[in-house]
Amino acid sequence: MKTIAFIGLGNMGLPMAINLVNSGYSVYGVDTNPGAEEQFRQAGGKTGIPAEMLAKQVDIVLTSLPTPRVVENVYLSENGIIENGHSSLTIIDFSTISPQLNERVYEKAREKGIDYLGAPVSGSVSGAVNGTLTIMVGGEKRVYEESLPVLNILGENLFHLGESPGVGTVIKLLNNLMIGFYTQAVAEGVALGEQLGVNPDTIYDVLSVSFGQSRIYERNYKSFMAHNNYEGGFSTNLLLKDLKLAKQMALESGGSLPIGDQLIELYTKAVENGYGPMDMSSVYLMVKELNNHKAVTQS
Repeated sequence: MKTIAFIGLGNMGLPMAINLVNSGYSVYGVDTNPGAEEQFRQAGGKTGIPAEMLAKQVDIVLTSLPTPRVVENVYLSENGIIENGHSSLTIIDFSTISPQLNERVYEKAREKGIDYLGAPVSGSVSGAVNGTLTIMVGGEKRVYEESLPVLNILGENLFHLGESPGVGTVIKLLNNLMIGFYTQAVAEGVALGEQLGVNPDTIYDVLSVSFGQSRIYERNYKSFMAHNNYEGGFSTNLLLKDLKLAKQMALESGGSLPIGDQLIELYTKAVENGYGPMDMSSVYLMVKELNNHKAVTQS
């Protein structure tokens, strides 16, 4: 069985790496957070070896990282995976970056004979824990097929979308652009209903069997808003990052995002108001605060 290095043991990466351990793989975990590495070690993973050394030893490197800058550093720096990797290495990045960065990593990897797949995921932390993620893969079909034993442990809905390493990222950014729309719609709709005296549980019960239903509404409301607990999950910071990447993608293709541009302004304001580290559903709190402020000034 192939050996694996998993770099990035965050909300998504840690449960993904643990699922691989539980499936019998020998997995080395790397993270800048010692607490995350310790959690992984207690789950049966191996730790304590730097990423650049692992790149010389393992068969597969998997990464789940928070920003394009971190991905670029992990793969393309002097101490990075590609510079130190051996020619039979396969690398798969699950991060949400830009299609252009996918292409750059692929080209640098190909120069050294290293195989690369850009494979962003969707399905939230629960999907990572349960191994039910949607994985949107771009890259050579041969590499995809050879990687299926690993990918099938991590995801339930696997899509090989084409030979371009960035095609999965295009669709992931479209997905997260829509998530930005839905999240703001849920925040405004529920806050307005409450402002008019309707119980939010009642709103959910009715709209969940109406055309206003969406998986984001179900996720945001049942997992966070209904409990008034916005810890963990997918942070507002990360959603804003992805919306900016979608805008960059639109600009480079000559497209436009009329509402997307406004969403970037709204989520930027949410981050400035302290909601950045909280789950994205916390923008509902900001809308409620705005509504309450207006009600006070009008009274």
